[in-house]
Amino acid sequence: MKPEDDPACFSSPPCMMHEFEAGYSGADDRTRLDVARWRKASREHLIGQRMRLSAERRDMLDRSVMARLRDELGELHGRTVSIFWPFKGEPDPRALVVEIIAGGGACALPVVVEKAQPLAFHRWAPGEKLERGVWNIPVPAVADPCIPDIVLAPVVGFDALCFRLGYGGGYFDRTLAAMPAKPRVIGIGYEQARLSSIFPQPHDIPMDTIVTEADTYRRLDAAQ
Repeated sequence: MKPEDDPACFSSPPCMMHEFEAGYSGADDRTRLDVARWRKASREHLIGQRMRLSAERRDMLDRSVMARLRDELGELHGRTVSIFWPFKGEPDPRALVVEIIAGGGACALPVVVEKAQPLAFHRWAPGEKLERGVWNIPVPAVADPCIPDIVLAPVVGFDALCFRLGYGGGYFDRTLAAMPAKPRVIGIGYEQARLSSIFPQPHDIPMDTIVTEADTYRRLDAAQ
């Protein structure tokens, strides 16, 4: 077995990173470089692991994730929920759209407007036209900007403090930092993506909650 194929390499601190506390954010340039390299390797491993799931296993996990997510969302009348179009084996939240709308809520999709800039959110409902956006991810064809009350964010990896390892573009962090009022943010992923720490940096913004098929992690619970 190659070292990079060993899951233990990605579920515990990597070489050199054991010298820092999990919440440490005052790293020097050398440490930031080490963190960036570790994140890149972890990201590649976790995405590969996720994409190797069989269709049957993924369907079973998705049902469990969405059942927990329904309980977590609660009453949605008059509220807008930003979902995401699944990419590279992410859990699929699209089945919730009809339920959200039937419950008096509205849905939106995130849209990459420009590289290294915050995301925009545009309302969308089933049957409305979509077009291909960045990375060929579908986005609403007709712009209908909104500010969501709840944002569902896919996670590549996550830790018990609800910090999210994403794809490395920083879009969600920039978006949350730029929003005039922070929405409730729920990370969505599989339990196999849990890490002992993502080694959060000053720009990392934690999720309020992270939902997997096995558990619901709340930042307030972790902080107590």
